[in-house]
This record gives sequence, structure tokens and C-alpha cells, in this order.
Amino acid sequence: MKTNARLFWLLAVFYVLDAAGYVVWNWVSYGKIEVIGSAAIAMLVFLSIFIAYYLGSAAKNQGIAPEDRLDAEVEDGDFEQGHFSPWSWWPFFLGIGCALAFASLAIGWWLFFIAFPIALISLVRFVYEYYSGVNAH
Repeated sequence: MKTNARLFWLLAVFYVLDAAGYVVWNWVSYGKIEVIGSAAIAMLVFLSIFIAYYLGSAAKNQGIAPEDRLDAEVEDGDFEQGHFSPWSWWPFFLGIGCALAFASLAIGWWLFFIAFPIALISLVRFVYEYYSGVNAH
């Protein structure tokens, strides 16, 4: 994690230089600052700083991870990752609903009225799949 944090700090420095170069290039070429591109690159700076800070603080709190040790075995990193439902179809339908909703921006708003209920029902069923049916507890 420490290496990843350092990479994101390096990316933040790169994006600062890149944003400054972009502003100067637009000022010299066109005589004005292009606001959208400059803001987007500036947001990359903040995004990289946020991720670098999170990874750095997580590495400090977690200690040395198996991925950071040179003598670590594959089994050292074999711990519980979470609970996943391999039989669940709801993430698939949720993805279809979201893809259709996103495609409605290009195709037409009428498609959004079809996609939104699909995505909403799929999201609710995905969240509450362990509270109903055979898998209820």
C-alpha cells in the first residue's frame, strides 16, 4: 500500500505540472484560459491526493501487508474478502438497467422511463435478497 500511496503522490505532482502547462498553453495559443479542461485536470490533482492520503493512512493503520513483504507466500494473503452470492442474477439485471439508463442519453428520454424501473427493482432486490425467499434469515 505504501508503494501505491507514493505512486498517487507522484501522480498528483504530475497533474499539478500538467494543469499548469495546460493553462499556459491555452493562454499562449488562444489568449484565454479554457475553463473545463483546466478544471478537469485540477480535479485529477485533488483525486490523486485523496487516494494517496487514504492509501497512506490505511497502510499506517494496517501495518505491513503480505503484498509489501518480499518473503510472503500466497497463503499469507488468503483471508476473508467478504460474502458474495455467486447464484444471484440481480447484479446482472442492475447492470442492464444502468446501461440502458446511460444509453438513454444518446438514444432518447423515452428509454429512461423503461430503464429506471428495471434498475430500481433490481437494486432493491439485490439489496434485500437475503431477506426473502429461500435464502431468508
